[in-house]
Amino acid sequence: MTEHAELRSRRIVLAVACLAGFALLAVLVSTPWSPLPELDTDFGSWPESFTARHESVYWFWRAVSIAFATVPLTVATVVTAVALFAKSYRRAAGWTVGVMATVALATWGLKNLVGRERPVWEDPLVTLSSYSFPSGHATGTAGAAGVAIVLTHLLVRRRGVRRAVTGLAVAVTLLVGADRIFLGVHNLSDVVAGYLLSTAIVLLWLAAYDPTPRTIAQAASLAPALPDPLPAQRKKLAVILNPIKVDDVGQFEALVESMAAESGFTGGVAWWQTSVEDTGYGMAHEAAVSGCDVVVAVGGDGTVRAVCEELAGTGIPVGIVPAGTGNLLARNLAVPLYLRSAVDVALNGQDRAIDMVEVSGDKMEDATFLVMAGMGFDAAIMEGVNEDIKAKVGWLAYVLSALKSLMFPAIRVEVSVDGAPFTRHRARTLVVGNVGLLQGGMPLIPDAVIDDGQLDVVLLYPRRFLSWVPLAARVLTRSGRTDELITRMTGREVVVRANTDAPRQLDGDLIAPGREIIARCVHGRLLVRVPR
Repeated sequence: MTEHAELRSRRIVLAVACLAGFALLAVLVSTPWSPLPELDTDFGSWPESFTARHESVYWFWRAVSIAFATVPLTVATVVTAVALFAKSYRRAAGWTVGVMATVALATWGLKNLVGRERPVWEDPLVTLSSYSFPSGHATGTAGAAGVAIVLTHLLVRRRGVRRAVTGLAVAVTLLVGADRIFLGVHNLSDVVAGYLLSTAIVLLWLAAYDPTPRTIAQAASLAPALPDPLPAQRKKLAVILNPIKVDDVGQFEALVESMAAESGFTGGVAWWQTSVEDTGYGMAHEAAVSGCDVVVAVGGDGTVRAVCEELAGTGIPVGIVPAGTGNLLARNLAVPLYLRSAVDVALNGQDRAIDMVEVSGDKMEDATFLVMAGMGFDAAIMEGVNEDIKAKVGWLAYVLSALKSLMFPAIRVEVSVDGAPFTRHRARTLVVGNVGLLQGGMPLIPDAVIDDGQLDVVLLYPRRFLSWVPLAARVLTRSGRTDELITRMTGREVVVRANTDAPRQLDGDLIAPGREIIARCVHGRLLVRVPR
């Protein structure tokens, strides 16, 4: 039995166990001589009376009741499904709608089938006319929690985030269950039955329909064959992995090897792991000379840049699996941030020739970049990022650093484009870009294209703290207007000279502060794999 079949069998077994527990409760609450109704009354009397004696407690539970009623959960389901569909996670969107619709229909049908009356109290806090078993709030919230947990484990890379979402989902589900008992509108058995029913539905949907996006190879088996990016005899794969960027290296290697075999890489997979001493340069060279036909870089922007720099001009396509925080190149190439989909693109996507930028300057070795070079405020952001915070909250760490660095001192710079006379400027930051998007999808250079053979220069000079507000609005709305706040230039070669040493960065990696950046675009230098 395959691992997938074993997992499916376990899900079915757990679902059947939950349904058996639900059926047992249904029988007990429907049997006149069962002790369960009396136990429910004994258990619920104190919470209901406590709420009745404390008005603030009553309004708290009422707020919880309203927040997790049918209408808010339905809206949340629709919004989630639309967002997933827009991100091309169509199977996940369909699975989400299917689970929540099944939960709603099953709850309605079983309420009417069992026909259990609401708890009866001397002075009820809330009066409802519908049946009690199972609790609709409990089933809806537990179903939504199951969906959130599954989607998070499916699409979120960071283990800490997955654990936080799981803990929060469970806590909210228990809170809503307590709400039903403290308001006296449900029995404990109604709530537990709701939990069991929704858990069974989530598990059965997982067993019947995998929300994981189909790979390109799987889609090809259901449709007319797509052109193979490599001839049949060229099927050797190399993977250069930054091991600290994935939670479970062994599990990730198994995933890649399985997908590679499915995609026809009969020559096997050669693995290298980066280190502090070699961030990918030497490994990319070894992969090239060993005859690998596709090299996959797994890591952050630093790992990707090292591999791409070494393989530039070789004609060997580079697949990018973004496992870092910024993942700027991947974002600008529309490579999915979901690891499995990114691996799929690396194996089966189409090749695209993109530009690289050769860069030099004072106090630095000659280098290249793919995304952007910066001087001033944007480099100060990179310098001020707290690595511990970055590990916990991802790219939001850059936002926190930016807020601390907003009033970085202006620097005087001279800029020459394509050999033209130098022009003088004052700026808080200067960016030479090969692409347009920054962290969080901010469109700093909306007209930049990664394969047009041109560089785009942007200088920002907000004179006062409040000047950042209109500046940010213009950036977010992709305004191309230039004035005293924003200056834009375009050309193949750019020379920047500052009057004093300033922080500098290449693709988000800090280099030594200095006064000069000389950048030259090399058109179509690198082949990368992008979505079809």
